[in-house]
Amino acid sequence: MMIDAEVARLRKLRNRALRVRALAEVLNADRLGTDRAIALSALIAWRVARVVTGRLRAHPNLSYQQGPSRIRSWFDRADVFLIGTTARVADRGARVYTAELQWLARELDDARALTRDQELSDALGRVQRQFRRLLPELAGAPDRAALPRLDTSSRPAPDWPYLAI
Repeated sequence: MMIDAEVARLRKLRNRALRVRALAEVLNADRLGTDRAIALSALIAWRVARVVTGRLRAHPNLSYQQGPSRIRSWFDRADVFLIGTTARVADRGARVYTAELQWLARELDDARALTRDQELSDALGRVQRQFRRLLPELAGAPDRAALPRLDTSSRPAPDWPYLAI
């Protein structure tokens, strides 16, 4: 059984995944989908949104089943369009997209770590593995050499106090 905090976390994850997908569309629009890494990351973001939406719609509480409102969807699309277009014009598209992917990765890690449902954790884990296989390709592409490497490790520091438990 999900609690309100978990529902809020899953909705936030879904909204972030949909933003990443929309930003990928904007950044890949002039290239006609030729950037493989951006296209694959958009596909993975769509999988995240589908997994979360399926989990929320399966809940018996009708208020948990609601998707993003039309106003929210329109606002996010307009915001992403402005950000993506500005980034493309300034040749900062890869940097902006990488930052958005880092947010998605953090929220995916949080949602997976804090969920109580084993099936949801497994589904998010599969998506997380696909995402982590793609992150080095996104950060290490030749045209993105100046970008900082993404942190793909989920291991805590060796002196983390909860390892002794």
